[in-house]
Amino acid sequence: MQNISQKVLEDTMYTSDIPVFSYKINYPYFTTQCSQAAAQNINQYYADYALKTERHCRTILYPQAVETAKYIVNNKPPFNTYTFQSVYEVTYNQNCTTSLYFDNYTFMGGAHGATFRNSDTWNFFSGSRMTLEDFYPQGASFTDSLFTNIEQQIEERLKTEPGSYFDNYEELLRKNFHPENYFLKPEGIVIYYQQYDIAPYYTGIPEFLIPFSPSG
Repeated sequence: MQNISQKVLEDTMYTSDIPVFSYKINYPYFTTQCSQAAAQNINQYYADYALKTERHCRTILYPQAVETAKYIVNNKPPFNTYTFQSVYEVTYNQNCTTSLYFDNYTFMGGAHGATFRNSDTWNFFSGSRMTLEDFYPQGASFTDSLFTNIEQQIEERLKTEPGSYFDNYEELLRKNFHPENYFLKPEGIVIYYQQYDIAPYYTGIPEFLIPFSPSG
């Protein structure tokens, strides 16, 4: 098991004394007994990720907010501050394996913001990122079984929440499947899809738990 502390990059940015953009980027810092070298590499990966994300906020998103705000004379009505927030959730942390995902929320005006998720599963002995193939064989039989499992879960959800998935979800879950979009939980692997991939906005980011086999 890895020890995890949190680091943060954040700022509120102004134009003409108006707070037009704020960001908060949370990212993890690991210590481990598995391999200090691996932990250093993984920590550097997330530090670089945070700095790259901050640079995007300051050089791309903030100027967009400034451009929009200049059309509001005397800040009336008050400008609705644009925001970016990156938060992470550790979903599995046992022995030398840690799995987590990041939800990156951006609000740049309009009716609502958008969330994009990315995830990583790490081997803290080797320092390598683990893939879905490390847990399940990649082949036609596996993907067919996977999609059948997800379809069954969607069918059950539609019984209590009609309209919560697009009518052609069977086609979309295959078209928009990306094997890197997974994370571990103690009880199994979670496959997820991005907003709008297979369901309307209000459904959020759909998750589907694929339990580990009894043998492990």
